Amino acid sequence: MTSIIITGASSGIGEATARAFLDAGWTVGLIARRADRLQAVADGHERAICLPGDVTDPAAMAQAFDRFAEHTGRLDALFNNAGMFGVPGPIDEVPLDSFEEVLNVNIRGMFICAQLAFKQMRHQSPQGGRIINNGSLSAHNPRPGSISYTTSKHAITGMTRTLSLDGRAFDIACGQIDIGNAETDMVRDLNARLIADGSPPNPTMDVQDAARSVLHMAQMPLTSNVQFMTVMATKMPYIGRG
Repeated sequence: MTSIIITGASSGIGEATARAFLDAGWTVGLIARRADRLQAVADGHERAICLPGDVTDPAAMAQAFDRFAEHTGRLDALFNNAGMFGVPGPIDEVPLDSFEEVLNVNIRGMFICAQLAFKQMRHQSPQGGRIINNGSLSAHNPRPGSISYTTSKHAITGMTRTLSLDGRAFDIACGQIDIGNAETDMVRDLNARLIADGSPPNPTMDVQDAARSVLHMAQMPLTSNVQFMTVMATKMPYIGRG
């Protein structure tokens, strides 16, 4: 496999993963809203294709996926990564419009991109490909004040399982990576809030370790699949919670 689209590619895990795939020789379609940030990630790389657009806009995403397939001839993989955390806090402090925004990006946006990738992979020749959804440890053990994000990531686990089932007939594999505390701006902001409240910061891991894990999943032959992978900071209080 040599071609992949990565959503949310302008920062954080998406940016690190895009760079890892480019270094590994893949042609990478970069999707995010800010064209200038995508250009910075691409850094003039001849195998980087900048596809600015909002994952919640179906017309923009259809145009992006079509443009990528026209350039490469096929789509081998999708890293369905774009997402957001939303307003933190207990449910009675979370505005409804913030909850709806999180669901729009984290569920609807990922559905739109998975649908477009599935369609391309089903009808290309040779048939098949791989969809990797960015889940979260929150789909298993949530952190406090994460009601919107956690709700959305439970939905993504269901999406992953259904795509795996529906994709079998078309040689489309689907897996999910649940990443815990890769050091990104989002996690740094969370730790800053914890410190401001007098709490110790969360343990973190190098974001490159998350990127390499996605690359490992994508490099598997279609006869094999990493169905679910958990990669996290070793000292996270994940095992033994409760």
